[in-house]
Amino acid sequence: MNIAELKHAQAGYVNTPLEYMPALTRELGGGPLYIKRDDLTGLALGGNKARKLNYIVQYALDNGYTALMTFGGVQTNHGRLTAAAAIRFGLKPILVLKGARPERLSGNLLLDRLMGSDIYFVDSSALDALPEEEREAAKSRHLEKCAARIIAEYEARGDRVLSIPVGGQTVIGSAGYVQAIPEIMRQMEEQSIQARYLVVGYGSTGTFAGLWAGAKYYHAPFEVIGIPIEPDYRPREETAAFINELSAFFDMGFTCSAGDLHLECGPAETPYGGVGYNEPDPVTQRHIELLARTEAIFADPCYTGKVFRGFTDLVRRGMLPGGAILMHTGGAPGLWSQEHLDPMQELFWSDETADRVHVMKA
Repeated sequence: MNIAELKHAQAGYVNTPLEYMPALTRELGGGPLYIKRDDLTGLALGGNKARKLNYIVQYALDNGYTALMTFGGVQTNHGRLTAAAAIRFGLKPILVLKGARPERLSGNLLLDRLMGSDIYFVDSSALDALPEEEREAAKSRHLEKCAARIIAEYEARGDRVLSIPVGGQTVIGSAGYVQAIPEIMRQMEEQSIQARYLVVGYGSTGTFAGLWAGAKYYHAPFEVIGIPIEPDYRPREETAAFINELSAFFDMGFTCSAGDLHLECGPAETPYGGVGYNEPDPVTQRHIELLARTEAIFADPCYTGKVFRGFTDLVRRGMLPGGAILMHTGGAPGLWSQEHLDPMQELFWSDETADRVHVMKA
């Protein structure tokens, strides 16, 4: 199948802006530095998953599905956007979230609730007592059993449920990011942009894989670099295998090996991915402040904040010569999740002088 002929819906907007970052370029002393604004895809406050959902929704409609179900952490951005895409096209949104039900509603979870999503929390904390070598497998089995039970309940009522993996990492979904490459190349030509690197997050890897495959297929003038968003990241071998699956499905005519993938993890003692998935850390928070202070662009603490942390370090170390593009994948609602709001109080709201806050009493 030729990927250019693949049908897609319009769950969110593409042709997002590719912008120069002059203040950041001056501050870091490298560059020129640009940002691809996939936080502005328009669907439910935006984010990169909209590109994938354009293709996933079309597949669901063409194959008679009546509900979209997906998985993620309690504050999943992908879940928020999947729910929004489902609603936009008259499908039922079902979110299966890993973790206990929070006491307070915040961040993405509030938006999920406002959209009327059916929300299921899969609490596997009782399995934490198992030996480490057994724990993850047991949790995966529990999640699979819960998902099967949920699907059976909906299908007993006459629905047909499309189960979408974490992050929308499917061959059909990743087509959205293969096709983002000619869009970026066109924008570079129109704006006379020279950039040798495109830096993007490396998480569930569907976005990274699509961009890597698209850059290879369309002979992009830049190299795709992935920044793992957690220390325990997906092995390169698994991502290379997925890229080869993409290439075979769409007759793209290339193969990829693990050694072909360029990842930058940062120092072993202080990796760019911080201390864990979606766990607050002050270094990432300070980088979120840097992007806001220089360019008035907001990054989230789970994905783009960490990618930006790696991006700036690579620029400062002279490892991105000749221009670089940061891929902003959205996720700003995470800034207002309780787990990130609380630790930011001390960093940004505890010292009136340092925080540039002035109280003028009568």
